[in-house]
Amino acid sequence: MNTEEKQKFISSIIFPTLLVAAMWLVKVVELVLHTSFAPLGIMPLKTYGLIGIVTSPFIHGSIAHLSANSVPIWVLTSMLFYFYRPIAWKTFFLIYFMTGIWVWFWGRESYHIGASGVVYGLASFLFFSGIIRKDNRLLAITFLVAFLYGSLVWGIFPEIFPEKNISWESHLMGLLSGLVLALFYKGEGGPQPKKYSWDFEDDDDDDDDENAYWKLPQKKPKKRRPLKINYIYKEKEKDNQKGASELNSLV
Repeated sequence: MNTEEKQKFISSIIFPTLLVAAMWLVKVVELVLHTSFAPLGIMPLKTYGLIGIVTSPFIHGSIAHLSANSVPIWVLTSMLFYFYRPIAWKTFFLIYFMTGIWVWFWGRESYHIGASGVVYGLASFLFFSGIIRKDNRLLAITFLVAFLYGSLVWGIFPEIFPEKNISWESHLMGLLSGLVLALFYKGEGGPQPKKYSWDFEDDDDDDDDENAYWKLPQKKPKKRRPLKINYIYKEKEKDNQKGASELNSLV
């Protein structure tokens, strides 16, 4: 890894590190104060629940809940800033707010907390963006995300964990927001599909070209004369040879 790549990597992990540190700081404050910030989560269709669109990703129900989200959100956010730097900030915050707003509209009447919706959004964006852009490096990230976090897909089905208090709505809305943004930004930021010389050809120019080969008058094929073959038969001079032999015998 050269110096430029090292600087790019370091700059890519600064924000994810601060983000995860802020989440742990919130949990430490909860433990020190012996309180819960769950009422600051998203309460769907309630005015007081709107604040949760901003605060809910920083609030977790337990240390285990926070630990489960810390590693993936750090890894996925770092990938976003490393491979999609030109659109990383707006992509992250659009996933952040789109997920929260959609949960507020369509979630169950309960407090929704945790950063799992953002995790799903980031994983979805990185997965689908690699497929859409058809870049080998990004496809490698796609397969890596599928390998590391492929099991996340089960989190959007509430029937699988009926006994657990899991906000499957956050998971589903995060997945959808990532997919939407992968399609929206398919031609912006990050590596693009390779283009070849024929991709730059302008078909309109060819249509206007009077000398295009398909517009030139076609020459009529010449009529071919039938081929005649004349055979000439020449008889052998048998009689002459016979007469000569008789003459020789008489001498």
